[in-house]
Amino acid sequence: MQEDFLHYIWKLKKFDVKLLKSTDNEYVNIVSVGRHNLNAGPDFFNAQVKIRSQLWAGNVEIHVKSSDWYLHNHENDPTYDNVILHVVWEHDTDVFRRDNTVIPTLVLKPYVSNTALDNYNSLFSKSRKWINCENDFNSIDLFTIKNWLERLYFERLERKSLEVNQLLRVSENNWEAVLFKMLAKNFGSKVNGDSFLSLADSIDFSIIRKLQSNQTYLEALLFGQANILRGTIEDGYFVTLKREFEFLKQKFTINNNGIIPIQYFRLRPPNFPTIRLSQLANLYFSQQNMFSKIIEATTLDEFYEIFKVSTTEFWETHYTFDKVSKQSKKVLTKSFIDLILINTILPMKFSYAKSQGKEIEEGIVKLISEIKSEKNSIIDKFNTLKPISKSALESQGVIQLKNEYCDKNKCLQCVVGNSLLNRN
Repeated sequence: MQEDFLHYIWKLKKFDVKLLKSTDNEYVNIVSVGRHNLNAGPDFFNAQVKIRSQLWAGNVEIHVKSSDWYLHNHENDPTYDNVILHVVWEHDTDVFRRDNTVIPTLVLKPYVSNTALDNYNSLFSKSRKWINCENDFNSIDLFTIKNWLERLYFERLERKSLEVNQLLRVSENNWEAVLFKMLAKNFGSKVNGDSFLSLADSIDFSIIRKLQSNQTYLEALLFGQANILRGTIEDGYFVTLKREFEFLKQKFTINNNGIIPIQYFRLRPPNFPTIRLSQLANLYFSQQNMFSKIIEATTLDEFYEIFKVSTTEFWETHYTFDKVSKQSKKVLTKSFIDLILINTILPMKFSYAKSQGKEIEEGIVKLISEIKSEKNSIIDKFNTLKPISKSALESQGVIQLKNEYCDKNKCLQCVVGNSLLNRN
């Protein structure tokens, strides 16, 4: 038995509320279950309970066993002096406030139906392999799941906006600087995201702005800060970048001592850091005032046009400085731009709108719904249970569901879990 289940039962009155009796054999009438408290302190605030003929207003504390009151040291905590009812599954001892007055106790176990218990035990059966509801997920109404995934997407968006706000504080509310840092992290993807972010953190954005009209300077700065220009290579392009980086390093008094080393391991050549840094440099060379452009853009076609960039000519025949490869124009693919939109652009637009007191949720939903679903093991597994992820809104919702609910056994806060628990 989980305490969360008792919270769920109490909050939604999922028990027979008629003829309730306390352990002292007094009738208990629940006028209001109170407001669920998710922070420290009693579990439900401002409840109203009538015991005998007396109406009590105060807090409710819930435990699996009555003795948990002492296990959690509530008898010494003034926060619990205003508890008017102790709700438990099993009663094994009386509990008292600090002034030694007894707290009425209600045992829920006799009032909860066998059906509710069977649903609970089935949901949390240890026989499940991947998620608790995997055997029953397919039976949930698709409309219910779709609405839940939209809510989950905005939960995930809110979490991403926290990262934006943190970067804003460091950057003294410089939205352009935050955009550069988030784009750099996105261009690094999973393997080099932290490395690229540390690179972006090492460069004051005012330097990027000053160099935007010079493509060679931008590449030299990014490659140099990434520690890619070390050693000696007999190539004019490499020599030029190395020379220009030494000049820029002296001019702007910058260093790359704290940069997280970049990785090539397990990366396909089109995702090599050399290619991504060249594309990032060319993005800022080709797009002035990029933050304003992404805020003003409202359609996918506009975003695809903004991010329609490739590498400089040298990288059309190279993936690294020291080896020639078959010629190919290395443009940002649509799927990569989609990831930029999902992980950087839409969170930025959402955060900026909130800072301006504007509501753009409808526009965000329209854009994310037009982007195809991401592909990873979590999404693939859910789709085998029930085909639910066709757009990026749904795939983002699915990732939030697995990471924040399924993996943490928060089925009682999940719409799917609630649907299964409410079955007759």
